[in-house]
Amino acid sequence: VQLQASGGGLVQAGGSLRLSCAVSGLTFSDYIMAWFRQTPGKEREFVSGINWYGDKTNYADSVKGRFTLSRDKRKNAVFLEMNNLKREDTAVYYCAADTIWDYGRMINPREYDYWGQGTLVTVSS
Repeated sequence: VQLQASGGGLVQAGGSLRLSCAVSGLTFSDYIMAWFRQTPGKEREFVSGINWYGDKTNYADSVKGRFTLSRDKRKNAVFLEMNNLKREDTAVYYCAADTIWDYGRMINPREYDYWGQGTLVTVSS
């Protein structure tokens, strides 16, 4: 199983980035997908999750209205569109896969079966 995250980089505050997570080695339609982020010394934080069909999403309050998560079953990938980026969005972003759509479970990084390697997003002022 491989989750390959990409798309991170350096961007000015107010700018945009699009993160991708390409999934292989599992049946993509069986898994809900999520993004977490982490900064040094802090726990991994839930950012957004999407269900198997792509018609339900959840977002952390800190990114609502700015981030949009989608999935493409033909590409076996999920995409996190990040707009109006803020300095506090600076982190390593990780994609993750799980089988159960449950909010309490979704926001808990310990519940996930598989993780990508992370991609760094740096937002400068």
